[in-house]
Amino acid sequence: MLIPSIDLQGGKIVQLVQGERLAVETSDVDAWIRKFAAYPKVQLIDLDAAKGAGNNEALVSRICGALPCRVGGGIRSVERATAILGLGATKVILGSSLFSGNLVNLDFAKTLSDHIGPERLIAAVDGKGGKVVVNGWRTALDITPAEAIEQLEPFFSEFLYTHVDLEGLMKGTDMSAIRTLRATTSRALTAAGGITTREEIDQLDGMNVDAVVGMAVYTGKLKV
Repeated sequence: MLIPSIDLQGGKIVQLVQGERLAVETSDVDAWIRKFAAYPKVQLIDLDAAKGAGNNEALVSRICGALPCRVGGGIRSVERATAILGLGATKVILGSSLFSGNLVNLDFAKTLSDHIGPERLIAAVDGKGGKVVVNGWRTALDITPAEAIEQLEPFFSEFLYTHVDLEGLMKGTDMSAIRTLRATTSRALTAAGGITTREEIDQLDGMNVDAVVGMAVYTGKLKV
C-alpha cells in the first residue's frame, strides 16, 4: 500500500533531501488534502516539533480532521502522545525518545504501551550505514535496526523504517535491508526512504510492507 506523506515546517508542506536541504515547499494545504483524500492512511510529520523548534499543531489538527493520519514529530511523552491522538490522529509515531544512549529505552516503551495501547503506537526505527540514527538522523547508535525492532516488538503494533542513506534522493530504496526487517518482526512494517516507482511499491506490497512516499509524489515523478 502506498502511504503518502505530509511533512510540515513553518506552517507549510515541505520535502527535504536527507532531512536537511529544502526541495519542495507549498502553502496550498487544501490541494494536497484533496489529492490524498482517497487514501486509507496518510503519514503526517511535524518537523518543527521534531527539531524542538515550535510546532504546527493547528495545521496538524486541521489535516487530521480531513485525512486518516498517523502523526509523528516531537512526541516524547505519554502526555504528548495522548494530546496528538486528541487532535484526531489514528496512531502516533515515536522515534528518538525510544532510545537512551546506545540502548532501547524499554521502560519508556512499556509505559507508553500500558497507557496508550500498542494498537495506536508506531515505532520509528531509522537506519543509516546499518545503524540506528536518532536526533534528526544526526546521531548514530551502536545498534542495528533489526536489534532495536526485536526489543521493541512487545510494545508496538507497527514499525516505520526509514532508510536514511537514500531519503529524498529518488534513487530507489534498499530492498535487502527492508527484507531483513520483514523477517525480524511479525508486526506491521512500513518502509520509507528513496521509494520512487510503482514497481517498488508493488514489490514491497508483495513482502507485506507498506510504502511511504514523499519526494516522488510532490515532484510528480510518481503519479497519485
